[in-house]
Amino acid sequence: MSISDPSDAGTIGWSATAIAAAVRAGEITATEVVTDHLQAVSDREGELLAWAYLDPDAALRAASLVDAEPAAAGPLAGVPFGVKDIVDVAGMPTTNGADIPADTAVADAAAVARLRAAGAIPLGKTVTTEFALFRPGPTTNPHDPTRTPGGSSSGSAAAVGAGTVPLAIGTQTAGSIVRPASFCGTVGLKPTLGAVPRDGVTLCSSTLDTVGLLGRTAEDVGFGVGVMAGDVAAFRPAELGDRPRVGFCRTHEWGEIDPSTRAIIEAGVERLADHLDVVEVVMPAAMQGLVAAQKAVMDVEVVDHLAAVRARHGAMLSSQLLRLLDAGEGWRWAYEAALAHARLGVDHLTNLFGDVDVLIAPAVLGEAPPIETTGDPLLCRQWTLLGTPTAAVPGLVGPSGLPLGLQTVAPIGRDDLALGAAARVAAALAD
Repeated sequence: MSISDPSDAGTIGWSATAIAAAVRAGEITATEVVTDHLQAVSDREGELLAWAYLDPDAALRAASLVDAEPAAAGPLAGVPFGVKDIVDVAGMPTTNGADIPADTAVADAAAVARLRAAGAIPLGKTVTTEFALFRPGPTTNPHDPTRTPGGSSSGSAAAVGAGTVPLAIGTQTAGSIVRPASFCGTVGLKPTLGAVPRDGVTLCSSTLDTVGLLGRTAEDVGFGVGVMAGDVAAFRPAELGDRPRVGFCRTHEWGEIDPSTRAIIEAGVERLADHLDVVEVVMPAAMQGLVAAQKAVMDVEVVDHLAAVRARHGAMLSSQLLRLLDAGEGWRWAYEAALAHARLGVDHLTNLFGDVDVLIAPAVLGEAPPIETTGDPLLCRQWTLLGTPTAAVPGLVGPSGLPLGLQTVAPIGRDDLALGAAARVAAALAD
């Protein structure tokens, strides 16, 4: 079944906030919720292959603890979630999507611990590409099994997109939340850099790595990220008024987008003008080169973060990863210049937003490509480098009927604006 198909499987399709409210009110048990979602996983997993590790017994034990005192269980009581397999969950292996021996985590990552403390229940680990880079895992797109779900948060996006779990943790170094969310038709938030702690997360790039969340609605994602960040209010989708002023920013990479996708994006933006005050925002010439700068920073830092892994397990790493590591060495000459260009880009953000609260920008070059790749993160790279909050917004459909996402971009620290705009854009596209 697709995510839009009707289902009689109990709580499948409920939002995270609806699940938590019903559990806390005693209208349904956490055990029923977890059982529903484990069944949904079982129903889809043969084709979807979104999960690297499942622990139904641990999930049901956690649910029984919630059911013992539901009113005191926390604001996410009974909400099942998935965890990208570079993020530690106590008692579960962290494989990093690699073919090397995996250690069982002795403690939860900080983000997981905070979700647990709020009453949420991890079902298991979702598939990631190898060390959250570019070698695809086995996961398929929930809308077409011959297509990629995107990467590197492949399993998280596919699991949410298939409707088998309401929330899943992802991370982004280039485009690893926004791109798979766009391909799988979900909401995804890459929050402001540093908003969510990275303790217990395998890092690729200390400058870029950001922990975020994929989910069904902007409200759900905002609440979940707020819990992970320890500041729910800062991630509550902002009320933008009757006619918020939104800037459509094509970016300097507009010409790289598939022509049919450009036409669909432009038509979608025209539809938004019935609901929002949309103006064109042109990215200044001084912000060119941010994509190359992001790539230089990422590639060099990946070499350093994986140096010990390569020294110990180099023969077990994929040829694709080894080529990336070799190429990264060649970017060292540009590393400091790339960081300086990033700082210059941040300085230009004030002028970029000007008299608009938030930007709408393209998120992907086209529909999800074939399963052999994870797609190109080109359109996400510069926003990740700048540290801005970006939210993937579903609602557009490509030439083959597959999801196409937009992304909303807000000033640094204004995740509430990115999410508020995402909610408004999604509603307008659905109207």
